[in-house]
Amino acid sequence: MATNEIGQIGNWVDSARFVTVLTGAGISTECGIPDFRGPEGIWTKDPEAEKLSHLAYYLSDPQIRKRAWQTRLTHPARHAEPGRGHLALAALEAKGRVQCLITQNIDGLHQKAGTSENIVVEIHGSMREVVCMGCGDRAPMENALDRVRAGESDPPCRSCGGILKSSTISFGQNLVAEDLERARRAAVACDVFLAAGTSLTVFPVAQLPQVALEAGAHLVILNDAPTPYDERAHAIVRGPLGETLPQLVDLVGHLKPTINEPHRMS
Repeated sequence: MATNEIGQIGNWVDSARFVTVLTGAGISTECGIPDFRGPEGIWTKDPEAEKLSHLAYYLSDPQIRKRAWQTRLTHPARHAEPGRGHLALAALEAKGRVQCLITQNIDGLHQKAGTSENIVVEIHGSMREVVCMGCGDRAPMENALDRVRAGESDPPCRSCGGILKSSTISFGQNLVAEDLERARRAAVACDVFLAAGTSLTVFPVAQLPQVALEAGAHLVILNDAPTPYDERAHAIVRGPLGETLPQLVDLVGHLKPTINEPHRMS
């Protein structure tokens, strides 16, 4: 029987040797970044916008690419600050209680909140870089956006003339094998697997909770909506992550974290 007792979850985390966290869009919605499939999601409101995330459309249709570049210019994640959920997970790492954080998000807010770069697996890539689909060259996203602002509606790669794309994983594009393997190993190694703000429906990432369960971990789901794993979870917590994650952190260890002000990158 799954429990919703934060205290019990805190005990599991406090006594764990290895804690793996998986986060999804739900941790960033409080930062002003809309999700894709929710009632107010980007694709719910504009089904055509989903084409921007399909590799085949992006590569074959210049108009899709031009729209994608304009969307990148105004994407709310470019100026977003970490929310209380991000800050709570950074505080949990500072207490020595998070060994790997896998995120389906591309916004970089976990790192901005203070989570160590070396424990983060950005399984769906990052919006902070662009990659050439021809030669593989990478560059800061801001450099490409400067070219768009200067009048290039679909800036090509300066090395080979190929198509530039955000270094995120689109539909029809394989995950980075090294990242997926690192995430799998973290699921196998953990005593507690925290799934926060993710629907657990996007594969292959949605297989990770099953991997953790088979390895004997406690599965904890913190999500507003039901997930396919609810019946197998050891604990389910409903409610905003900006409230539930800080409550959990306060129960772990001896020092209460300070999670009121966003971490500023220098």
